[in-house]
Amino acid sequence: MKTFLWSLVFLLSLAAGGVGADGSELLMRRANRFFEVLPESMPGSENDTQARIVLGRKLFFDKRLSINDSQACVSCHKLEDGFAGVDNLPTSPGARGEIGTRNSPTVLNAGWQVAQFWDGRADDLVEQAKQPILNPIEMGMPDEDTVVHKIRGIDEYREDFAAAFPGQEPAVTYQNIAEAIAAFERTLITPSRFDDFLDGDATALSEAEQRGLNTFLRLDCNSCHDGVLLGGETFEPLGKENPYENQADQGQFEVTGRIEDKMFFKVSPLRNVALTAPYFHDGKIATLDEAIRQMGKLQLNEDLDEQQVSDIASFLKALTDKQRERYLQ
Repeated sequence: MKTFLWSLVFLLSLAAGGVGADGSELLMRRANRFFEVLPESMPGSENDTQARIVLGRKLFFDKRLSINDSQACVSCHKLEDGFAGVDNLPTSPGARGEIGTRNSPTVLNAGWQVAQFWDGRADDLVEQAKQPILNPIEMGMPDEDTVVHKIRGIDEYREDFAAAFPGQEPAVTYQNIAEAIAAFERTLITPSRFDDFLDGDATALSEAEQRGLNTFLRLDCNSCHDGVLLGGETFEPLGKENPYENQADQGQFEVTGRIEDKMFFKVSPLRNVALTAPYFHDGKIATLDEAIRQMGKLQLNEDLDEQQVSDIASFLKALTDKQRERYLQ
């Protein structure tokens, strides 16, 4: 009943000629019940030094971590020229040209997620950083020792690791390679106008964006997409109300083998989602509007109309990093 009355007040404010100060304040207070302003530092960053971060960035961009010097972390998780930590491909090619089976998730703000990868098989950024290097389809290195031997053979890296991990001998280890990459990734924090809105600036979101936020809450999208990242904290079945067409990838079941994990995937965080198309674990949903429609039907059994889709899309675009907003279409 409270939800209905709140929505009625908000909608009446719209009918009166706009959101208005009262409607915005109500919406702001309600939003703060479910979402959080992006913190200034990521979990685990307390031990990160500048030397470690600089080393991690160098490794993140270095193709020599792959079997044939053709693939770096940044190859699938692009960060420059408006890219939002993805390559905007359905699934990504690896060092030998083979195509992966899942859509590359963004590395932006990733350290706030409950686990890494669509199936959560890595607990944190450090464990995540270890896996693509040894994945035969991705970077293709045969084992940890081969990676360490290659990096130790590069003069500049021996010096960089000694500075980043003082007192450790040897400093170049597979664990430290992953630790450095994770340290760099923990700097990829992207505040948006939505954070300003949560923090008390009622003018930070336009009327369309506020209508979209209201619709997002009214439809209970926040039951899964909540918290700091508007997602990334739980695992849910894709096709809760209606089955997803592509059943080839069974999600967490591929890791655990448990029947109850079939079609369970990590809930996608929605920050920067307007820049990370195509969507879903298989990259088969080409546009943001279509992703919104699909989620309405798959998860809520709702046939969203064009106004609802448009408004929600407007709200989701407001979750874009302030430095990347100019790349929105």
